[in-house]
Amino acid sequence: MPDDDDVRVALQRHWAASDANDFVTEHEIYRADAILEYPQSGERIRGRHNIQASREAQPNAKRFTVRRILGGGDLWISELVLTYDEQPFYVVSIMEFEGAEVVRETQYFGDPFAPGPSRAQWVERMD
Repeated sequence: MPDDDDVRVALQRHWAASDANDFVTEHEIYRADAILEYPQSGERIRGRHNIQASREAQPNAKRFTVRRILGGGDLWISELVLTYDEQPFYVVSIMEFEGAEVVRETQYFGDPFAPGPSRAQWVERMD
C-alpha cells in the first residue's frame, strides 16, 4: 500500500503530465478498468485505454494549473484551473484509489463568473 506522500507525488506527476500533454505518463495512474465520469455532460468512460484515447482526441489547446491537492487513504481531491484555448474552467477532480491506482475519477467543471456586487464589501479578490 502506498502512503499518502506517495499518492500525492503520483498526483503531482499526473497533473504535470496532463499539463505537458504527456498522455502516456498522465494515464499511468489509472487501473486498466478505471472509470471516468463527467456528471455535467452525463458521460462515463470505461477503461484506461478509452480514457487516454478520449483525451488524445481533444482538439483544444489545454493547460492545467493545480490549486491544491487534498486527501488521504483512498480518496483524493484536486482543485484545478483547466484552460482550454485560453478560456479558464474551474475543475474539481475526485479520485478513488485502490492501492496505487485510480479506479474511479469524477470531474466537475465550473465556468468563471463576475463577482456579485451585493457582497463586494466583504470580498477579497483572488488571482
